[in-house]
Amino acid sequence: MGDFRALQLRGEERRPVLSDVRLNDSALDPGSVMVRVEHSTLNYKDALAITGRGKIVRRWPIIPGIDFAGVVEVSDDPNWRPGDRVVLTGWGVGEEHNGGLAERARVPAEWLTALPDELTTAEAMAIGTAGFTAMLCVLALDRHGLTPASGPVLVTGASGGVGSVAVAVLAELGFEVTAATGRAEAERHYLRQLGAKDIIERAELEGDVRPLGKARWAAAVDPVGGRVLANVLSMIRPDGAVAACGNAGGMDLPTNVAPFILRGVSLLGINSVQCPPALRRTAWARLARDLDRGLLAAMTSSIGLSDVAETARRIVDGEVRGRVRVDIAG
Repeated sequence: MGDFRALQLRGEERRPVLSDVRLNDSALDPGSVMVRVEHSTLNYKDALAITGRGKIVRRWPIIPGIDFAGVVEVSDDPNWRPGDRVVLTGWGVGEEHNGGLAERARVPAEWLTALPDELTTAEAMAIGTAGFTAMLCVLALDRHGLTPASGPVLVTGASGGVGSVAVAVLAELGFEVTAATGRAEAERHYLRQLGAKDIIERAELEGDVRPLGKARWAAAVDPVGGRVLANVLSMIRPDGAVAACGNAGGMDLPTNVAPFILRGVSLLGINSVQCPPALRRTAWARLARDLDRGLLAAMTSSIGLSDVAETARRIVDGEVRGRVRVDIAG
């Protein structure tokens, strides 16, 4: 099928070099489906891999990009036909399997999810892994029995990719949302636009962890982890829950058993990488239904492949809000 444009990481974990290259199909990994990639994204994990600030990549060289959306070109699997619109998140793509920052991708058929008719490939990657993860958090809280009548909910890292989508979806569903961010004053208008009722400084959640704090929220979505998550757990109301999906604030969890045994708080772990196909279909259907397209556009910026390296640096330095879509043809 000829050659194609791609970004490729070479080197080693701490000193990666990102190059804009032309590759042949032989450079792609084995798989039963070839996809013409139209859009990808830059997630926090992508930025860590590209800048070398996190141990993400497990083989070298590799095409980064942990998600993509596009159109099937060739399929050896009966479940997919040329012309099908598909989306992929997770499964180790961009970590140990060539990823989405390229004009072409070849993957196993079971890693793909049919894109809902209501979403374009551009909208799918405005959502991307971050938005998909946010919806998995919402679904987990749904299963826990959370409703708007349960009380206010907290979203940490609210101006980031996961947080922005979580705020928008929860507000659309009728929840009273408190948004926590390290840039409360600068992001106040943006978060209000997404539907947050209250905005608080992340510093309120970064102090010393007490066994129990004031019970403020019925539930929370937390992509931060670390001390922030420990403090959030101490402030959840009885029988509430926290959906934890990230570690931007660190891998350690300096908490204690008090929230769990004295208030019955549940910690719900979210694994978006190995999420089963049926739950993936449910999540994308709910995103198509519950995420306001106007808000999605407001939280999304678009870049081309040539902008990826600098944008990745800005993401890990905390200079980017919302979602970043990569337009592969751009």
